[in-house]
Amino acid sequence: MSGHSKWHTIKHKKGVADAKRGQMFTKLIKELSITARQGGGDPDMNPRLRTVILKAKAANMPKDNIDRAIKKGTGELEGVSYEEILYEAYGPGGVALLIDILTDNKNRAAAEIRNLLNKGGGNLGAAGSVAYLFKRKGLINYDASKYKEDDILEVAIDAGAEDVSNDGDSIEVTTSPEDFENVVKALEAKGFAHSMAEIVRVADTNVTLDTDKTEKALRLVEHLEDHEDVQSVATNLEIPAGFVMSE
Repeated sequence: MSGHSKWHTIKHKKGVADAKRGQMFTKLIKELSITARQGGGDPDMNPRLRTVILKAKAANMPKDNIDRAIKKGTGELEGVSYEEILYEAYGPGGVALLIDILTDNKNRAAAEIRNLLNKGGGNLGAAGSVAYLFKRKGLINYDASKYKEDDILEVAIDAGAEDVSNDGDSIEVTTSPEDFENVVKALEAKGFAHSMAEIVRVADTNVTLDTDKTEKALRLVEHLEDHEDVQSVATNLEIPAGFVMSE
């Protein structure tokens, strides 16, 4: 879990620092639209939509944007039709990559993702070659400078969380997908404001590479996540303690 957690923290801080809010909103709009299209626009009847709304609110997306994206998905407003694709791939050093795509042009997305992988020292894998290494988990992050781990632990475990960890900067609560919403609500009710809350894919076990390959693998993940059609990239790379990305 630690490799994913550290990379998630790096991504979160980088996203704030780079102010990529517009790109983030574009990806969230896609996810809101397709989730509403598949399961309906009522969050009370569509658990997956409730989760995406949580993520959008954590990113400070305006309510009007959220409502408009949902209405495009349900057909109340005219919108683009998106297709979900899951690419399984390998990066430098053989690290596993699971790439979630939402696109309105499957052929274009496939060509561009393959090109990014090739440039970054990776390659596409066969169907089933990587997905089995990952499980879906709920991850909820809290600022460790604002809250005490023990206080969060008590509420989270009572609400059904699987684990609580602290890397010094953030306190991370791990849940099953089924218990995710209950845990978020329980912590919110006690006044704990999360900095990130979403359901992601987490590797069962992580692999360790040397510093050079770790850097290259994370650069590849970074470039993939910058692509407009990529919703998320999961990796089984273990990030060493004290590792810092070069400028």
